[in-house]
Amino acid sequence: MVGLSAHWSRPSFFAAKYLLERGFEVIPVNPKYAEILGQECYPDLQSIPTPVDIVDLFQKAERVPPFVDAAIAIGAKVVWMQLGIINQEAAQKASDAGLEVVMDRCMKIEYARIFGGLNTIGVNTRIISAKRPSFVNF
Repeated sequence: MVGLSAHWSRPSFFAAKYLLERGFEVIPVNPKYAEILGQECYPDLQSIPTPVDIVDLFQKAERVPPFVDAAIAIGAKVVWMQLGIINQEAAQKASDAGLEVVMDRCMKIEYARIFGGLNTIGVNTRIISAKRPSFVNF
């Protein structure tokens, strides 16, 4: 999770905590911290010593391209841009390299929508997820 914050009030922290509690492995990528949520934090994607399936980006849209390049370089399978993050050029580059791309979606919200847990207290964007991620803005 690129840009994961150690501050409990940040959306990235809440999403990571939620995913960890549901059994996902979350690897924080943020050069500001040594550890977040009990997980070792890495300064960049290239420093992660294990294979990475999904590169989840909590970054501004204009900062996405170098992370897409790094995701391609480390052999990631998916680039996921969180809510409000849309970069068509970076998405096309990732797709051309064989990665699945998701934009403008929150992994926590999508998990809750598919597997339950999204209710009046949760977030409901009224957007229905596709079965297979696509960089098309659906």
